[in-house]
Amino acid sequence: MKRKYIFLSILPLVSAMIIAFVFWCHTKEQQAQNEDYYKAFRDNYALYSPPIPESLSFAGEKVPLDVYYVREALDKELLVNVYWQSNILLLVKRAARYFPVIEPILKANNIPEDFKYLAVIESGLTNAVSPANAAGIWQFIKSTGLHYQLEINTEVDERYHLTKATQAACQYLKNSYRMHGSWTAAAAAYNMGDGGFRRCSTSQQTNQYWDLFLNAETARYVYRILAIKLIFENPQKYGVKLRLKDLYPPIPTHTLTVDTSIANLMDFARQQGVNYKVFKECNPWLIAHSLNNKSHKSYQIEIPDSKYMRYYALMEGVSSDSLYCGEK
Repeated sequence: MKRKYIFLSILPLVSAMIIAFVFWCHTKEQQAQNEDYYKAFRDNYALYSPPIPESLSFAGEKVPLDVYYVREALDKELLVNVYWQSNILLLVKRAARYFPVIEPILKANNIPEDFKYLAVIESGLTNAVSPANAAGIWQFIKSTGLHYQLEINTEVDERYHLTKATQAACQYLKNSYRMHGSWTAAAAAYNMGDGGFRRCSTSQQTNQYWDLFLNAETARYVYRILAIKLIFENPQKYGVKLRLKDLYPPIPTHTLTVDTSIANLMDFARQQGVNYKVFKECNPWLIAHSLNNKSHKSYQIEIPDSKYMRYYALMEGVSSDSLYCGEK
């Protein structure tokens, strides 16, 4: 009876010791697993500061990288864009579709090619609408679009017409350049308006963008353009590795001139042998379901070639393994 009493009295202690031992073994195993995990993390993950070149220019104008606040502002925008990987990949992919339209228009208007990157940061190369109702890839508000002869009404909005909006942007930039004396200032004025930039430059007695105290958005604006320029022109240097077949190619179209009304654009698209979805993608400036053209104005409507609706037809002749290197 005494032995049974002793056994029963020490049983809880033995049980506690066993539980403690099991818990200790489990804790040691967890610690070992955690240490393996942290070691793998340390060995395989790293963050790098994106390289800043020794010299840089925008539209042929030198960027004063020797000035600390210029260098640090550019560094910030490089960090933001390099490590926003999904966004930068999409921008590079889209540029392959839209730059072939934008570049020759800039060249024909004697606008430096670097301004194609302004369109990238304005809209992400999408037909976006801002909180201020600026619209299209070049982000014109209605009054500015009308001033530069873009048609804007309930059926047509040429802010979404890439060719015409790019022409309008060229005229805007030319006027800004004449007003402010540099392409860098013209770029900043595109964001904050010519009047706003002029007031800031007059009150601060300098028209040098780099030295002006500006609102937060414009203060970042040209640096964002420069960061995109650096990444697009040196993609692999900044960790962007895309094959040529990963880019979004231009959609081949032919132009149809129309000078009459179109009662139903969905029916019109079907008559041309394409679905309404791709018809709208190629003609986003037709914002209604009809075109009530009482004045018989001539419109150039882009009709996508139906044989190129398949991905492999679009990519015919493109090397599947060649890397995109930022070259034209």
